[in-house]
Amino acid sequence: MQGYYRWPAIYGEDVVFGSEDDLWTVPASGGVARRLTANLAVISHPFYAPDGSVLAFSGREEGNLEVYTMPAKGGALRRMTYLGGTSTVIGWSPDGSRILFSSDASQPFGGVGHVMSVSLDGGLPRSEPYGHAVSISYSPSGAVAIGRHTNDPARWKRYRGGTAGDIWIDAAGNGDFVPFTGVVGNVARPMWIGERLFFLSDHEGVGNIYSCRADGTDITRHTDFVEYFVRYPNTDGRRIVFHAGGDLYVLDPGADSVSRVEVEYLSPRVQRQRKFVSAARYLEDYTLHPEGHSLALTVRGKCTVMGNWEGPATPLGSADMDASLGSEARYRCAQWLRDGKRLVVVADTGGEESLEIHATSDGSVRRIDHVDLGRIYAIRVSPAADEAVIWNNRHELWWVDLAAGTTQCVARNANGGLGGACWSPDGQWVAYDAAMRPHLSAIYLWQKGTDEPVRVTEPILGDRSPCWDPDGRYLYFIASRDLNPVYDNLYFDLGFPRGSRPFLLTLSAEQPSPFQPAPRPVVAPEKPKADTDGEAKSDEKRPKPVRVDLEGIAERVVGVPVREGIYSSIAAIKDRLLMLAWPIQGALGRDWFDTDQEPKGSLECYNLDTLKSETLVQGVSDFELGSDGKTLAYRSKDRLRVIKAGEKPDEKASAEGPGRISGWVDLSRATVPVVPACEWRQMAREAWRLQREYFWTADMSEVDWQAVWERYAPLIERVGTRAEFSDLMWEMQGELGTSHAYEFGGDHRPEPAFVQGSLGAEYAWDVEQSAYRIVRVLRSAPGEAGSQSPLRAPGVNVREGDLLLAVNGRRLGLNLSPQQALVNLADVEVALTIRSAETTRSVTVRTLRREHPVRYREWVEANRRAVHERSGGRCGYVHIPDMGAEGYAEFHRLYHAECDRDALIVDVRFNRGGHVSQLLLEKLARRRIGYDVQRWGPPEPYPSHSVAG
Repeated sequence: MQGYYRWPAIYGEDVVFGSEDDLWTVPASGGVARRLTANLAVISHPFYAPDGSVLAFSGREEGNLEVYTMPAKGGALRRMTYLGGTSTVIGWSPDGSRILFSSDASQPFGGVGHVMSVSLDGGLPRSEPYGHAVSISYSPSGAVAIGRHTNDPARWKRYRGGTAGDIWIDAAGNGDFVPFTGVVGNVARPMWIGERLFFLSDHEGVGNIYSCRADGTDITRHTDFVEYFVRYPNTDGRRIVFHAGGDLYVLDPGADSVSRVEVEYLSPRVQRQRKFVSAARYLEDYTLHPEGHSLALTVRGKCTVMGNWEGPATPLGSADMDASLGSEARYRCAQWLRDGKRLVVVADTGGEESLEIHATSDGSVRRIDHVDLGRIYAIRVSPAADEAVIWNNRHELWWVDLAAGTTQCVARNANGGLGGACWSPDGQWVAYDAAMRPHLSAIYLWQKGTDEPVRVTEPILGDRSPCWDPDGRYLYFIASRDLNPVYDNLYFDLGFPRGSRPFLLTLSAEQPSPFQPAPRPVVAPEKPKADTDGEAKSDEKRPKPVRVDLEGIAERVVGVPVREGIYSSIAAIKDRLLMLAWPIQGALGRDWFDTDQEPKGSLECYNLDTLKSETLVQGVSDFELGSDGKTLAYRSKDRLRVIKAGEKPDEKASAEGPGRISGWVDLSRATVPVVPACEWRQMAREAWRLQREYFWTADMSEVDWQAVWERYAPLIERVGTRAEFSDLMWEMQGELGTSHAYEFGGDHRPEPAFVQGSLGAEYAWDVEQSAYRIVRVLRSAPGEAGSQSPLRAPGVNVREGDLLLAVNGRRLGLNLSPQQALVNLADVEVALTIRSAETTRSVTVRTLRREHPVRYREWVEANRRAVHERSGGRCGYVHIPDMGAEGYAEFHRLYHAECDRDALIVDVRFNRGGHVSQLLLEKLARRRIGYDVQRWGPPEPYPSHSVAG
């Protein structure tokens, strides 16, 4: 058995490395690996002390990534830092008295680490005079080399952009650093062995270890890997240990040899064992049975069929497959066929996706895999036959005869995406939306048996999400046709924050608008009874043919008289239209990838009889209308509910627990087993397929993507934890050499979350007073939420120079620093004991959860003051931290206050990237065309009008 080995360090004949999120040790010559830790979270980046007696490393044992130590042979851990940021160990001082680490604590930007150190004896950390760096090394003669930016080139292979790794060398050890320019590549991890500098570089295509003289000359290569990059090399000053392809290697420069460390790995591999997960937490999709009494749930790639409130929950297909049986398929897009006895799903059984038809009675499966359907986005089943339409990532719409297995590509849209396909009630027509240009989409109709779809709307901007009236009278859709601009409250600007509402078009030329109803009697006349009960039932089940008069159809569009808003989906039942509407929300504080956010959608219903709209349910995430037109299921965060379609549920019943009365579904009835080893194999293959389907160029940047899969697939069997799997995916995708190929999220082992609190201040130990003196209180913008030190709150009156004696009554001292006392006290009220001059008092403050916003505001305002002072007030200053919502807000926070000066500095240092660059450039490109001169205003005219230049 082999493990997946990372972050090695070497001292003499001992090698320590990371595996299964813990530290292990093994002789450099090979042998049985011995586990050193069995901790609560991932432990990483170990470094031996210069004498080999102590290990320093980074861990999240109490939440934040902090510095820890332990005896090199094993023993108890000791936490060394309490900074609340991200602190990664990078080595030791030459005398072994201090641990060096790179940390973004005390910095205005998260993720930008600078070199700090902490004494092996404990105490407060201090900043070292090296600035921003992610690695450091000292030569025997006192030379220093630091690595900046990239620490692991394997995640972004052959990168040559602005944040590529670079090395700076101080050959004399006097603080005078010069950049290393010996190679043009992504260089990292400088290491001195004697007076020669070794480093990692991919300038020849693959990350290998090289060395040079102190002046950067005499470049020599020492390793010759071609399949995997060398990663995280580490030295004891004599030899270098590193990992590549999950294995450990030792480079002996003296002998000019590289040897693989043969590790005898004896682990129970606990994190590969089967487990059961919450269906509520991992609910992906749901679909109602045609009769409305049951659900098919897709949970974490598995499909389960169960009654809404009664009966067993039955897994579909291979949901209970054991690890020994091989890779497990993932199911997506499940839909009931009209008989309610079969489901059609997208499954990747065998490694490639195709359609599968599963019978719920006997478990039989039929696969339609003779045609490549691309990455299927959704399936829509016909109400009249065993047929379906699907749409995919290739902008194609396919018709599939599920009985015969035949297919037809109905449409291939060269202008962009298409989707939202839906069947007419008689199963003869399919409506869908498709892009005409990047910002223009229309509704199309395809009649079964014909070759060409027909466009049926003339959009203003976007027409999308069609759905059919169940009586075949109308085709509803969402459109952006009413452009009602809203004035910006701060800037002279207008926008369209709502911009859409439902519309309909009448399918028959004789069909009048439902919003101009004809007179009706008070009591509707009774319908004549059918001759026989059998004939009545037969007529009732047989759908009426839908009449579509294509001539002039685009002119028969009518707006549904509801308020303009943000609508994500619509569905129609008899004489009612259901709409999912959303409020306007600010962009700050919203995480695109956070699935735990509170649902804010509201399910609205427009009644064509009363011509009125009402809110049925609030707090909705999404909904699905059953094919019977009578049942509706909706999700609210991690809860699922089934109710009567079009009716407002009883609020009292809503408060009850799961059951038929409340409608809430007990999702815990669905047992969802997960075998991590099987899941990781499936996930890796799917990640590989997604890159194959979505990568920006078909030739994969001339990378043999199939060969990449064959190279990395065997390593999956060595992975022991979800974190190791993530690391492997990062490296595999790194082969593409592109920036936006990320891996994040996932079902990682739960870690402690004892978040570090902060007071927004800096301290120093006062020996004479035997107390911590507050040497600096961070300054920021008063009133800005989360961006001010608690010590500057009104009434607190703490000053620089005051002594901080205790936190919540706990006396501080050398063995209890202020940061230590604030562990797990983030965003809560704490009592501080303060001594000012001869007065001792107690104050209550609310701690910070994050200190970066305070330090960022202080940094920006300091830059702004400096620019004003040095330019005599003639130059303004604006900083843009990213090209997203935060950067957009920050730009506008200062732009008007700064733009009417003679010049403007726009600072984009440390910018994290994003998508609003063109919006900011539009503002900056405006030129002045007029000035306001007020009789009673300022003595100098100021610009009043501008246009885009």
